[in-house]
Amino acid sequence: MAAVTAPTAQSLLDRVRALADGSERVLLGITGAPAAGKSTLAEWIATTLDGEGLPAVWVPMDGFHLADAALDRLGRRNRKGAIDTFDAYGYLALLRRLRAETGNTVYAPAFERDLEQPIAGSIPVPPDARVVVTEGNYLLTDPDPWPHVHRELTEVWFTETEHEVRRARLIARHVRFGKAPDAAAAWADEVDEPNARLIAATRSRAALVVDFDALGLGAPVA
Repeated sequence: MAAVTAPTAQSLLDRVRALADGSERVLLGITGAPAAGKSTLAEWIATTLDGEGLPAVWVPMDGFHLADAALDRLGRRNRKGAIDTFDAYGYLALLRRLRAETGNTVYAPAFERDLEQPIAGSIPVPPDARVVVTEGNYLLTDPDPWPHVHRELTEVWFTETEHEVRRARLIARHVRFGKAPDAAAAWADEVDEPNARLIAATRSRAALVVDFDALGLGAPVA
């Protein structure tokens, strides 16, 4: 059962520092619905810890979006972002490398929002990285290989925000990256919302539930 709390930003940092007291590299997962603040929280944790002397890197799951060419072949481009539009086994393989390969730099893919495409080899995780913060929608879901993903992660946190606030942010994001307002609202309701319901059903599996807006980190990044 998830620990339902309204933690402070500082208490989250302290929790990660405590996890990093062990000998193994920490792989912290952050999940939640689209536009719930996952990326903002993950980037802030990694940047803050790294700046304070605990080497940390942010590695988004979004780098494992299938490219549009692959989605076109599979007939899935009209629901990009759904659970079967990611290279989940590739993501699992990366997590296993990040856990095992601490003597060399591991390169992770990123997702370029302006292009809406993954970019390979973009994020270096150096040998001294003690914490890797990764975030994505489906970290606690049931279909293979996601249970294996969950097991590779030291902890998984669930971040959430009020539904209408999240929907407004999501529509604004789609507009910012090229959709007309009506098309953005339709995508949020017809594509993103079914994904959000699937993700919400995994909330109780998280080690911690975080009220994103209570943290005071500002509006989520794209």
